[in-house]
Amino acid sequence: MKRLLAAALLLGATPGLAQPAPEPQPQPQPMPAKLPFSPSVRVGDILFLSGQIGQVPAGMDKHQEGFDAAVKGAMDSIGRILKDNGLDFGHVVKCTVMLDDMADWPRFNAAYLPYFEGKRLPARSAFGADGLALGAPLEVECIAAFK
Repeated sequence: MKRLLAAALLLGATPGLAQPAPEPQPQPQPMPAKLPFSPSVRVGDILFLSGQIGQVPAGMDKHQEGFDAAVKGAMDSIGRILKDNGLDFGHVVKCTVMLDDMADWPRFNAAYLPYFEGKRLPARSAFGADGLALGAPLEVECIAAFK
């Protein structure tokens, strides 16, 4: 018994006290399995991408690191769709950005720009939109051109 108690103390256990549960890691909410649209549609040499939402992972503050994670989620989704079609961010010619709170516009810009580093910036519109899908703080849709 003494050996068991000594081993437990070495491992950080306190006899008679429950160990605190590890903090849960923030996880984005899963997307619905079947959505009523295509991720992208090609018409000639133009690829139209459906809007990609960014969600704040559970437990993160919406206006701090959580918003940056939401931008990354949306932009990474756009990057995957582009890649699936043999393209990259250099092929994007137009983006439309919808923000739940226009006060997040500078923060969005800071997280958005690195995706176009070394590439031409696309034309872009941004506007405030209340009630984005799944409570997302932002949505980004893009148009890309095959060169």
